[in-house]
Amino acid sequence: MKNTVTKKLLLGAMVLPMLVAGAAMAEEQPEAYASDGRGVTARDSSGDCWRTGYWTPAMATYECDPELMPKPEKTVEAPAEPAAPVATTYGEPEKVSLSADQLFDFDKANLKPEGKQALDDLVSKLEGVKYDTIVVIGYADRIGSDAYNKKLSMRRAESVKSYLVNEKSIAADTVFTDGKGEANPVTGDTCKGEKKTKALVACLQPDRRVEVEVAGTRATVK
Repeated sequence: MKNTVTKKLLLGAMVLPMLVAGAAMAEEQPEAYASDGRGVTARDSSGDCWRTGYWTPAMATYECDPELMPKPEKTVEAPAEPAAPVATTYGEPEKVSLSADQLFDFDKANLKPEGKQALDDLVSKLEGVKYDTIVVIGYADRIGSDAYNKKLSMRRAESVKSYLVNEKSIAADTVFTDGKGEANPVTGDTCKGEKKTKALVACLQPDRRVEVEVAGTRATVK
């Protein structure tokens, strides 16, 4: 009786390790690539990894079969926010007609304080404009000789240019002057008489003028 119990215990002791070893073998993952005792993957003469009989594409590694591995996705950076575009506006040349009597005393070419203020106002209105050309044209009325009026109108145009360049810092090479004398009268033939009277001087006042024509570009942000 004792011998039977002993045999059963011995048999159980032998079976238990076998069951444990079998379970461990069942759980062991088969290797896809052959390796040496150091765990280094074995390679053939061509440098390719040795695949074992257990190898499947699902077991591929990037080291041995990079062509079977999914390619890493490229990260595309969002483009930088573009800066607000700057538009260059090309407009028609702007022409301003200023009364010579506002700029100068009668029969004079020196700028009056009111004339300087009128030019200051003109320049402030043109703020933001890159001047390509500024043309200053002086005119006179028909009182006096044509030669005298031609010179007077030119002196007045030069006086305006001098102020724009020296006081308003406008480049001298962008300002052009001309004197037309008594040409192109605004009054036409509405003013009668030839003698210098107060009535005739007052009637011809629109003809005494300085025209300033500005051509340039203005930069604006859309």
